Amino acid sequence: MSHSVQAMQPITSHDGDCEALQADRVAVLLVGYGEVQSYRDLSRYNQAATKYIAAQFVPIPEWLYPLAGWLLTLQDLYDFGIKHDHFMSPENEIFEKQRLGIETLLQNQWEKRAQVFKGFYFCKPFVQDVVTDIIQQGFQSLLIYPLLVVDSAFTSKIAVEQVNEVIATTTQSELRSSPFRSIRYIPGFATEPTYIDLLVRQMQERLHQPSVKQFFASQIGIVLTVHGGPAKANGLLTGVIDGQALYDRVQAQLQQKYPLVSIGWINHDMPFTQWSQPDLKQAAKNLIKAGAQTILFKPLGWATENFETILDVEDAIKALQRQYPTVTYTRLDCVNDDPDFLKIAAEWANPQIEAMLSVPQKERAQTNEA
Repeated sequence: MSHSVQAMQPITSHDGDCEALQADRVAVLLVGYGEVQSYRDLSRYNQAATKYIAAQFVPIPEWLYPLAGWLLTLQDLYDFGIKHDHFMSPENEIFEKQRLGIETLLQNQWEKRAQVFKGFYFCKPFVQDVVTDIIQQGFQSLLIYPLLVVDSAFTSKIAVEQVNEVIATTTQSELRSSPFRSIRYIPGFATEPTYIDLLVRQMQERLHQPSVKQFFASQIGIVLTVHGGPAKANGLLTGVIDGQALYDRVQAQLQQKYPLVSIGWINHDMPFTQWSQPDLKQAAKNLIKAGAQTILFKPLGWATENFETILDVEDAIKALQRQYPTVTYTRLDCVNDDPDFLKIAAEWANPQIEAMLSVPQKERAQTNEA
């Protein structure tokens, strides 16, 4: 797909005012995987996933991307269409609610000087297309904000890579300069205290419900699920490091009262690749063997519900029920569009927006008061 910036027009005084106004705005770009809303789009989705993710830890020649995407599509058609009765993920819908909520909060403070966009790595609206639109709308400040998974060192790198692809095609050859005056990036939030406290609070609220309180605290097993990853990925640090850091901090606040807490990696096993352990089912089995009578699965490594947090967990529960039928199992939700999460997500963006705007917040407040 060809990306281009509209030709520059002569600037009148009115155009100059408009240009100054446009330049003094920040485009906040929420990015995530996205999930297709039609099975016909699965092949393109999987080709992109092969290029940006699988090829990072499995040697795949570029000419094999279409074949790899087609093979993955066959597996997905079985998993989603047959095995799970035409499953459609709620991820995109929830992601839009997050975008709207974060934009509302940011515009309460910055008004129209901050606008929130969304882009997906592997399906529409593609990050590349959204960035092109942001450029054409005259934004000169871009805040890249990966939101779906908490592993900035690996998958969130895709956001920067795809933004750079657009910049490379829109750079003015004479000036050799970026179409953006300023670009900033919000890294993964695995160690953010406000996010950790929110997860712990949500867990504690669930642990105080009657269905769970009927068990002794020592009989309650908690599997904190995190996005699995390969041990090595072409020299990149994978999300395992961020996921482990997040788990350690949540577990530290729970374990004194609830001793049966385990990390549970949701993996996508591939040949010749060593993945993080223990996986989801093994983590639950370990807790059951230690005396757990109920198991709660709480996602940590995703901010938005998707097929991994739903289907992978439900499949694990079905397998565990066959082996341990007397144990009860509960799948808990991601933070999704929880108002508390949207508030702290907006707060993470505020310092970056303030730094990118030409007029400091303090001066702007004084002007408004006058």
